[in-house]
Amino acid sequence: MGQDFTHIAGDGTARMVDVSGKPDSARTAVVRGHVQMSAATLDLLERKALPKGDALNTARVAGILAAKKTAELIPLCHPLPLSFVDVRFSVDREKLRVEVEAEARTTAPTGVEMEALLAVQVACATIYDMCKAVQKDMVIGDCRLVYKAGGKSGVFRAE
Repeated sequence: MGQDFTHIAGDGTARMVDVSGKPDSARTAVVRGHVQMSAATLDLLERKALPKGDALNTARVAGILAAKKTAELIPLCHPLPLSFVDVRFSVDREKLRVEVEAEARTTAPTGVEMEALLAVQVACATIYDMCKAVQKDMVIGDCRLVYKAGGKSGVFRAE
């Protein structure tokens, strides 16, 4: 084949990449996603009038916790010392959705993209959980890395 896969050993088994020889560097990742819902559900969410309470505050804490547990959930991820995690929300009334953005930072020999991805996905799932009593057909979508900095590959910005 001629291509080396970093997470596959010579015998085809999965393996964790050895980053022991890589220098620590400041790294940042930003991920975005959204939860689409009805106008009525969005109104309840904004008024903090959902049966389960304040969805966004709960989702923020859930997203931060998810980032901290990434290495426990993604088999080949390295446990990282996170120096910062934030989960932010904006309501788009025109598109009837909550935009979710997570930012994760570390100083380590490997990146924090997975931590930011899990933060957004778990925050979105928590919004769904907090709203499902009033709406079952919400849609979680467009989860993607939008910015990354640090390490050998430098800066990445999504279009």
